[in-house]
Amino acid sequence: MRFTLIMTLFLVGFRTGANAQIVSIGDDSINTDSVRRAFDDGPYFGLYKDNYFIVGVPVGEKITRQNSNIKFQISIAQRLTRSSLPFGTYLYLFYSQKCFWNIFEDSMPMTDLNFNPGIGLTKPLFVKGRFVGKVSLIAEHESNGRDGAASRSWNRISLAGSIMIDPHILVHSKVWLPIIDGSENKDILNYCGIYQIGTSVTSTNGRMGLAVNLVKRKGWKLNYNTTVEFNYRIFPRDNQYLFVQYYNGYGEGLLAYKEFHSMLRVGLVIKPKLFSDY
Repeated sequence: MRFTLIMTLFLVGFRTGANAQIVSIGDDSINTDSVRRAFDDGPYFGLYKDNYFIVGVPVGEKITRQNSNIKFQISIAQRLTRSSLPFGTYLYLFYSQKCFWNIFEDSMPMTDLNFNPGIGLTKPLFVKGRFVGKVSLIAEHESNGRDGAASRSWNRISLAGSIMIDPHILVHSKVWLPIIDGSENKDILNYCGIYQIGTSVTSTNGRMGLAVNLVKRKGWKLNYNTTVEFNYRIFPRDNQYLFVQYYNGYGEGLLAYKEFHSMLRVGLVIKPKLFSDY
């Protein structure tokens, strides 16, 4: 049942991904009026973060059936307001789900499912009449749906911003006020972090992209969970990309958030039309 729901949402993402966002990067019509009309008149349902399906192995250690797996993410957004609220904001529901699937082991168990619903206000940003990004204030929850010693759960009030330096360079950041209610993960900030920063670059024709995301773990040391991603559009008019992701750090999944992982995975990704959220 749970797997059927996940795959249904993934297929919906494939069908809606090319039309889910407001305008395309590099479009000369990215100005105040056109973006506001697009927000008001555009589809209520769309993609939020990257939707991907990737398989991979550890880096720097012996490859076994136990430490190689599939990782996939489903991420969607639902706009709740037809037109802007005060201060030019829009109310959204967000939902992301990340899964780690050990297909190489007997019975192919899904070892960790992370659920991340949220609700928040998003405000488009304009400079001299042109759309340059957005800022969001989000109340979000993340947990793994388990009980007992395997339970992991926390809440965040997050402030996130994404700014387009030019049509092909994006910088983003996110900081959160944590509310940790899970008794089994009181030290989660030491591993899953206190803020994140990153950047992404796309080629002029939109076929290739490179992204780096850094999550700062708690403390004064320069200790970051690092994600590096490369994507290549398979066909010029399709929203499906070959995808390579390298993860280095802690907190990749909630169940084993205290374990260090260095993983290289490849597969497919469906990306939001304008830019991805992190």
